[in-house]
Amino acid sequence: MLNEWNYNWVGGERRSSAATMEVRNPGTGELIGLIPDLEDQGVQEAIDHASEALHEWSELPAKKRARYLEEWSERLMHNREALALLLSKEQGKPFSEARGEIEGTVDIIRWYAEESKRAYGEIIPSSNPGQQLLVYREPIGVVALITPMNFPSATVARKVAPALAAGCTLVLKPAETTSMTAIAIFSHLIQTGLPKGTANLVTGDPSRIGSVLMQDSRVRKVSFTGSTAVGKKLMEQAAATVKKVSLELGGNSPVIVFPDADLDKAAKQIVANKFENCGQVCNGINLIYVHEDVHDALLDKLLTLIRTLITGIGTEPGTDIGPLINERAVQKVERLVLDAINKGAKLLTGGKRLTEEPYTRGHFYAPTLLDGVTREMHITREEIFGPVMPVLTFKRESEAVAAANDTSYGLAAYLFTRDFARIHRMIQQLQSGNIGINGTSLAYTQAPFGGIKESGIGREGGRQGLEEFISLKYVAMTTV
Repeated sequence: MLNEWNYNWVGGERRSSAATMEVRNPGTGELIGLIPDLEDQGVQEAIDHASEALHEWSELPAKKRARYLEEWSERLMHNREALALLLSKEQGKPFSEARGEIEGTVDIIRWYAEESKRAYGEIIPSSNPGQQLLVYREPIGVVALITPMNFPSATVARKVAPALAAGCTLVLKPAETTSMTAIAIFSHLIQTGLPKGTANLVTGDPSRIGSVLMQDSRVRKVSFTGSTAVGKKLMEQAAATVKKVSLELGGNSPVIVFPDADLDKAAKQIVANKFENCGQVCNGINLIYVHEDVHDALLDKLLTLIRTLITGIGTEPGTDIGPLINERAVQKVERLVLDAINKGAKLLTGGKRLTEEPYTRGHFYAPTLLDGVTREMHITREEIFGPVMPVLTFKRESEAVAAANDTSYGLAAYLFTRDFARIHRMIQQLQSGNIGINGTSLAYTQAPFGGIKESGIGREGGRQGLEEFISLKYVAMTTV
């Protein structure tokens, strides 16, 4: 059991708790460590410290704030192998994916270190002589940041880095299943000599801690990544003190494959996207709409690729797909697959929990391909968040667009076609915050990422990610 990352950070000091929560490797069941289940008073103290530190941090020149971020990124890069190993053990994803996430975390922090220097104000021409209209950009204040389990390093950076760059102070609440990775990442930030209280981290019961954060009027913004159901609850709680909210929520992302697509490329991209992190990716492909003319050809290619994938423990060499995060996640996947099969879907491969060695103590589900899926099946309406690929067939472009848009979600959509006129039509018609054309990579540090409809509010990444933590102050100044 690891004892290195079993504490919180409150006011620049380590904080423990009599009450603890277990963190287990989802691939082996091994107890990795115990994290504090911090009491309400500890969470309140974290807010107190963030509030007290706000003036000093917000007054610090952007160039000096950037130096802390730069040193943070350097520390993470120097320790990337150890951090990736911890991430792989705690979250379950293959070590290669974990290392890529740590390196991506470094890129995010470095980018916002530079972007912090570009939060420019504005001068607006006045219609009255002798008057200036000025727009100041100021940090919004104390912010609460709540991160998910699937990318416990990158999501911390996507929230903490722009918040600090903007001049905000913060309280971070990471997912309880992957808190140790977040603690490790965060500890390297504290070790840069960051002014005490500027950044605080608390772990424990999400509902209870969330309530404390949301009820305090000094917390002026909450940035949350997680389920749509929890996001809606946070919006309700935010209304009481009129907090600004940024929400990156669930998705039901379609990919549409047209007859003129490069099928080899499409198959490789779809498989890589769908089975990354065992399907536990918010913008991961949920539904595959394939034109009837290329249905059989694409299915053959998908099936061939899927059968080469190796499911295993994340830290084992050669693993392509790790476990799901917990038993509840496996049960959800089982329910959706069983419902689809009972309603007529054809199981081409997978479709079962893996229980033999070396899977006996983990939460493993076989990579699955379902054909003949219809809109009456629950799997087309719910976010799967698992290694299951449902295939639907269409005849006309309009039919595919209507089906893709027939969801309460709007996070991501993908299409494969060589027809530029069709591409422009689809961009206009698809109801999604992010669209991938002939490729499935969407999340770039320099680009704004976020959803529409019930997939969220606000953006992470790019200059827009910094703007989420900034408040505008307008001044009309008349010359005396």
